[in-house]
Amino acid sequence: MADQLPYKPKQGEIPTEPGVYRFRDRDGRILYVGKAKNLRSRLSNYFAPLRTLHERTRRMVTTAASVEWTVVGSDVEALQLEYMWIQEYKPPFNVRYKDDKSYPYLAVTLADEAPRVIVTRNHNIKGAKYFGPYPKVWAVHDTIDEMIKVFPIRTCSDASYKKAMSTGRPCFPGQIGRCGGPCSMKVTVDEHRAVVDDFVAFLSGGDERFRRDLTRRMQAAAAAMDYESAAEYRDKLRSIDAVLSKSALVLAPDMDADLFGVAEDELAAVVQHFVVRGGRVRGVRASTIEKELDISGPELVDQVLQRVYGSAASTDIPRQILVSQLPDDAAELESWLCERRGKKVAISVAHRGRKAELMKTATRNAQQALLLHRTRRTSDYVARTQALTDLQEALGLAEAPLRIECYDISHLAGTNVVGSMVVFEDGLPRKDQYRSFSIAETTDDTDSMHQVLMRRLARLDDPEEQEPEVEGKKRRFSYPPQLLMVDGGPPQVAAAARALEEAGHPEIALCGIAKRLEEVWVPDQEYPVILPRTSEALYLLQRLRDEAHRFAITHQRKRRKRDITTVLAEVPGLGPARIKALLRTFGSVTALREATPEQIAEVPGVGPATAAAVHRRLVEK
Repeated sequence: MADQLPYKPKQGEIPTEPGVYRFRDRDGRILYVGKAKNLRSRLSNYFAPLRTLHERTRRMVTTAASVEWTVVGSDVEALQLEYMWIQEYKPPFNVRYKDDKSYPYLAVTLADEAPRVIVTRNHNIKGAKYFGPYPKVWAVHDTIDEMIKVFPIRTCSDASYKKAMSTGRPCFPGQIGRCGGPCSMKVTVDEHRAVVDDFVAFLSGGDERFRRDLTRRMQAAAAAMDYESAAEYRDKLRSIDAVLSKSALVLAPDMDADLFGVAEDELAAVVQHFVVRGGRVRGVRASTIEKELDISGPELVDQVLQRVYGSAASTDIPRQILVSQLPDDAAELESWLCERRGKKVAISVAHRGRKAELMKTATRNAQQALLLHRTRRTSDYVARTQALTDLQEALGLAEAPLRIECYDISHLAGTNVVGSMVVFEDGLPRKDQYRSFSIAETTDDTDSMHQVLMRRLARLDDPEEQEPEVEGKKRRFSYPPQLLMVDGGPPQVAAAARALEEAGHPEIALCGIAKRLEEVWVPDQEYPVILPRTSEALYLLQRLRDEAHRFAITHQRKRRKRDITTVLAEVPGLGPARIKALLRTFGSVTALREATPEQIAEVPGVGPATAAAVHRRLVEK
């Protein structure tokens, strides 16, 4: 492979002004769109020697056949042009979004003569004002049921409305008190529009104004001994409180803000968008993002904000936007959003207080959604079949790897070294066949990996393992895997290959996955196998690697806790509470053995005499 790209612009050709650049393939299709404050500086990163590029960036620039750029007048114009071209061309190497379409919205059809409130998953109704999304469809209906008691607006279908207006007879929902539109023959079109405006204002965050107004009217009616009207206002207040009780006050009552919690790995990200109006969470939206190129956290936030607000109405852009990481062009984004909103917009990171707590909640929800996304990808039958087929083709295997074993090594600063083995069959975990290994002496991770695999591979030739299984006796390693996988890059793969050769099992396929770049390494290959970021095979390998790591950590923690408890239990006068305190403070017997009596005595509940006894016992041990 040549180390330079044939279409690299000549030195000095690329301008130093802000602008937008596009990579195209041989057919002229746009592969990637990006913006830059300084085009020359940014594009030079793509034309560095190929061996120094990130694997996925290398794949993009080698797929491309040309690069072109457009100079603009300012950074804000570059941002606007980038957004427009990404929406128009949908380049395959830019991040791709998958919104959660399962959440329902409450919509008010403001473009209608007599607007109505509906529950919908269609976000493209012309002229409609949307609220939500809501986590459950029944939550939307409950909200509407309470709201129309206070703001009686139209709920009937368009057909019922037209029939009622042409015949002069109320629509059926209007006859039973479930529709407050002009078709109920109780209000005019203009009067109904005023109620609709109040309905929208309330859901947009003006709840306190309506509560104060209803309270004032109720008190005035009671003072005038108009108890029937006072009771009516009281019932409306209860309905408003019922709606508000479903959404706790999380920020100041006058605060309108959007929060974006982000959880990501090397392949995908999930963005949890909390819509806060009037201090209350009015909606939650989740988006899954597939990352084709390596992209930093600030760049990801930049892309998210462009997408969310690029086509948003001015009323949907809040005064404050809270993010997990500040984009590099935050000032330009603020200017762009101010222009779209017509008022000031601030983008910031929440560091403390209620905003930081809410951001933690949003991020935690994003982490759970990312875990669910990955689990669904590998548990779906079609996805699993595709993953095994893709893996077979990518690694050049004779058959699909129906049984895959993955190994990982875990240690604590070189001590308490353990190994783990997890097993997936047909793309699903077989937890009954997971195994853990304790390693007494080792020089490094590669030596530990070699030891673990030699112990496992020896079982394949164990005569006892070849005997028929009898009741009450379970064979530990019943048959060999079609694919053996290790957590790591070339050094770990080389150690595993040496173990397979020494054990006499070169027929077992081998690969390793390096976490930082998600590269798949095979023995005796100079370059890794690069699987597409959307590949089901890569998701399967990633889940195997993470499961092996989780299992190794769990075993190590249990072993460490057991070791320190066993040793310390022999010290007179040291009960479970003090042992737990020592374990929490020092973490391992090794760390505790290196501590002085004075350091041990600093642990709450451990006095000088007990500390001396602990130190003396560990030194003797």
